[in-house]
Amino acid sequence: MFILKRQDVEIGSFKHPSKEQKIPILSYQGQTFRLLSVFNAAQEEDARSLWRDLTDNRGKACVLLEEPERFSVWGKIQLERVSVSEETVAAPGVSNVFVKAGVLIIQAMYEDIADLMGDKQAKRFEGDLVAIGNQMRLPQMASEELVARLLQLDPFSASLPSWQTNHLNTIFNELHRIGKSYFGHSNFTERALEALDELSSTERDAFLSWLKQLSSGQLWQS
Repeated sequence: MFILKRQDVEIGSFKHPSKEQKIPILSYQGQTFRLLSVFNAAQEEDARSLWRDLTDNRGKACVLLEEPERFSVWGKIQLERVSVSEETVAAPGVSNVFVKAGVLIIQAMYEDIADLMGDKQAKRFEGDLVAIGNQMRLPQMASEELVARLLQLDPFSASLPSWQTNHLNTIFNELHRIGKSYFGHSNFTERALEALDELSSTERDAFLSWLKQLSSGQLWQS
């Protein structure tokens, strides 16, 4: 719909109606847009591909915001009975698509362990995730209850964990480490990455391109 520069828009936030968090919003010519995805400067083509897919293929009203150090995609919303903060806020440092991919990979590994090794080993894997969450102070992974909820989470309809790039980098490092203890040297990463087939091709390609830039990314290359 629009390709805009930072000086063309106003960015603020509104409080989520049911959660203790603020949602970034963009205002342009009386229209309001909610943040969908954030890409770094090297991912310009990925950002443009997602924006084109949403606007051309899915008929969504979207903004592609170009900034010196990042690109972001915003989808049009209607703000009704919502109090908008006047303060300017920074957009999150990682795309929801990447968080969604992380959840899918964790769930795929859990299901693979349960199917191949049984419930006892699946329960052990849950404990490993809790230990990682505690040691690394990872949001939504620091207790048995939170991990159980994460493993049952629907990434396409539920609220995603508030993970940032450093959280995801840690998660992928640790998933690979503990994955080897279950699967040995078999190519378990390839099976886990098959979970990304649930994403759109644009989202999947964007995630895999981003993953390569992480220090943990080389562990997950086929």
